[in-house]
Amino acid sequence: MDEQEPGPTEWGTTVGVGPWEGPWPDDERYDPELLAHGDRRNVVDEYRYWRREAIVADLDRRRHGFHVAIENFQHDHNIGTVVRTANAFAARAVHIVGRRRWNRRGAMVTDRYQHVHHHPDLESLRAYAREHSLAVVAVDNTQGSRPIERTALPERCVLLFGQEGPGLRDESREGADLVVSIAQFGSTRSINAGVAAGIVMHTWIEQHADLATAW
Repeated sequence: MDEQEPGPTEWGTTVGVGPWEGPWPDDERYDPELLAHGDRRNVVDEYRYWRREAIVADLDRRRHGFHVAIENFQHDHNIGTVVRTANAFAARAVHIVGRRRWNRRGAMVTDRYQHVHHHPDLESLRAYAREHSLAVVAVDNTQGSRPIERTALPERCVLLFGQEGPGLRDESREGADLVVSIAQFGSTRSINAGVAAGIVMHTWIEQHADLATAW
């Protein structure tokens, strides 16, 4: 059985379900330990009591055509948030470019269910994109970028994000098939990288996903 990750709390009460009541289901997707002791994991109700491998397999059947990549040259603390959001929107995979180690706290253990790949440098990511026929869409509020609110995103793509502060490096923007920006109206020059990733992922969902399949 998976070690039970801390479930979210609601008004001081742990969210989840207790031991299975009644005859156990005759289905290999279910975990006997979870059936016996309850399931307090942070998963949707449809996956209660399922083995982790069964959840990943079912997600693989439902994942979308976009990937997410984020640069990690300064130990960006936003990576966990990006992974968690990618899981929520059923991204095909998350790619971390640069340092292999990253802060998993913000992921809230969703990296157990989300495919996460490492690339030592940008050229490695580009090679992956070419191999899988994926357009690289860089996200940065720089001159010459296209407003994402008026831009059609490719159905098969890698959404590439920079780090908090410096944003994308020049070579990341120059080697992209498309560079998009997010409309802003306040005084700040940029927004949090994790927030930006969520906005762009949801834009892809609005343009391409079958909303009837959402939970």
